[in-house]
Amino acid sequence: MTVTPQLMANAIRALAMDAVQKAKSGHPGMPMGMADIAVALWTRHLRHNPANPHWIGRDRFILSNGHGSMLQYALLHLTGYDLSIEDLKAFRQWHSKTPGHPEVDVTPGVETTTGPLGQGIGNAVGMALAERMLAAEFNRPGFDVIDNYTYCFLGDGCLMEGISHEVCSLAGTWKLNKLIVIYDDNGISIDGKVINWFSDNTRERFEAYGWNVIGPVDGHDIDAVDAAIAKAKTSEDKPTLIIARTVIGKGSPNRAGTSKVHGEALGEEELKLTRDALDWHWEPFVIPEEIYKAMNACEKGAQLQAQYDELFARYRQAYPDLASELTRRLSGQLPSDFDDVMQKAIAGAALAQETVATRKASQKALNAFAQHLPELLGGSADLTGSNLTNWTGVEAMRPDTYLGRHINYGVREFGMSAIQNGIALYRGFVPFSATFLTFSDYSRNAIRMAALMKQRSIFVFTHDSIGLGEDGPTHQSIEHIPSLRLIPNLNVWRPCDTVEALVAWESAVESDKTPSVIIGSRQNIEFTKRSPEMIQAQAKEALQKGAYVMLESGKGADCIDCVLLATGSEIPLAVKARAVLEAKGLGVRVVSMPCVDLFDRLPEAQQKALLTDAPKVAIEASVTGLWYKYVKDGRVIGIDTFGESAPASVLWEKFGFTVDRVVQTVEQLIQQR
Repeated sequence: MTVTPQLMANAIRALAMDAVQKAKSGHPGMPMGMADIAVALWTRHLRHNPANPHWIGRDRFILSNGHGSMLQYALLHLTGYDLSIEDLKAFRQWHSKTPGHPEVDVTPGVETTTGPLGQGIGNAVGMALAERMLAAEFNRPGFDVIDNYTYCFLGDGCLMEGISHEVCSLAGTWKLNKLIVIYDDNGISIDGKVINWFSDNTRERFEAYGWNVIGPVDGHDIDAVDAAIAKAKTSEDKPTLIIARTVIGKGSPNRAGTSKVHGEALGEEELKLTRDALDWHWEPFVIPEEIYKAMNACEKGAQLQAQYDELFARYRQAYPDLASELTRRLSGQLPSDFDDVMQKAIAGAALAQETVATRKASQKALNAFAQHLPELLGGSADLTGSNLTNWTGVEAMRPDTYLGRHINYGVREFGMSAIQNGIALYRGFVPFSATFLTFSDYSRNAIRMAALMKQRSIFVFTHDSIGLGEDGPTHQSIEHIPSLRLIPNLNVWRPCDTVEALVAWESAVESDKTPSVIIGSRQNIEFTKRSPEMIQAQAKEALQKGAYVMLESGKGADCIDCVLLATGSEIPLAVKARAVLEAKGLGVRVVSMPCVDLFDRLPEAQQKALLTDAPKVAIEASVTGLWYKYVKDGRVIGIDTFGESAPASVLWEKFGFTVDRVVQTVEQLIQQR
């Protein structure tokens, strides 16, 4: 049998339509339409080693139109990854290695989790930026140890999503010439022909971004796609978009070119007709051995990695310190002295006991450890001076050097967050980004994806409540803190002072499988006076448990009449109310809970030890609902309406965040017991 490129493409089509048919769900149209493009890229250009999916010298491949996951699974299987035919038969089934959309760390060879359209291209931009930045820092003449292309497939849906505008604009500005995107221009989406709702001039749009645009080319002409990719690789200062015209569901006699083939199985009769049309006469899931041999990339991949390993060995000999540092950073290991640095900073903050806004406390934390964490990479959505996400001596990243450690993302919250996730996935950096808390809504799906992918991605949100004052309800966060806490595998920190800010940052940097949110106030927050020794002990407990006893009952731990729970800017209010209540003879414990997510993971006995059986009142300037799981039949002082435009001092009083209200609430609660 002569294995032609067309036969390889048909093998991909067959596996895709067979797997979708067996699962009775999925998306056969895109894999069948992009099969020829995939053959051109994967057999003629993509540098990868199926035996080692994490080889650092590999090119990165991102399937932004992730609903077509069977295209990627078929490619991985045929080229020799640890993905068997049985895995393909288990497509979309419980705990299989072939879920409905690609998931990183589930399927070997998958670089990122995709499916929410547009985020894949955002991740790709982040990976391409990380490659350029690491190369600028670590490469030396004759030693291009960081040197790969980032390839991304995307479709009409990705380009319709607003996030694609945000990230592709940045990619052009950043001159990411090693980013090559192939656009599956098939003109069909779920509702039919996209010309009725997507009539953009894509070429001119991307040229305006500063991209190199090739095509349209015939996406079913493998040689034409091959030539387009080769041309794209010659670009010196621009990312490339290759527009490839295809027929969705290519090969299906009755469904090709229609929305019917987008998201449902072909059916047995159409499968038979498609096999005949493709001249594919093997049973479902049967691939001739000759095709396996022709497409298997293990031998070539081993050779490529051996060449790279030899290069890196010479690099290590010539630049041992650089090689050691790069290896450490790519492994995700933190500097050996990081914990010592943080503990010294916490001790200093405990001694200083400064009254500052927690956005400023966050910046102080950055100044304390950033110089000891060279992989730290910050950024802000045009709010650097408000979010306070820069630190002393940091320079902005610019595409003439790629050496800065602070990224100006512009007003692109969603794009910023998806790019950051791509940077985290590439490895070598600990990335964080920032905006106002109320704009976390724009970032939310990328935050969710970071949690789903278990990435060390850090999101800083400031101006966290009605405390920001006159900007009014559009900027005053009410529901955002609890809504972020609803996301699984996400640590949401709301520190109250410089010590808790350091604790939040230490936790965020050390949590390599859990993303973090760090929330800061615009206004100053009074530091609660305690002994430095007590504060350091409390910091350790907060790092481990997410909550701690800030001030104990004056009657002792065995005689507690009420527990006041609070976070962030409401901690001083709880402390002042405690003083009044204690003067009235009540024993009141104040519990600071800067990270309820960590607290929720504690064993029940530890939770009860902190909260006790005493009546409880929670205080937080956000919607009240989630706090009732802690206070049970107690009370919550919060905000269940939108804010108002007025000075912060007026707002706190009008919305009932006063000592008198807290005291009255506690007294009424105790009387009703």
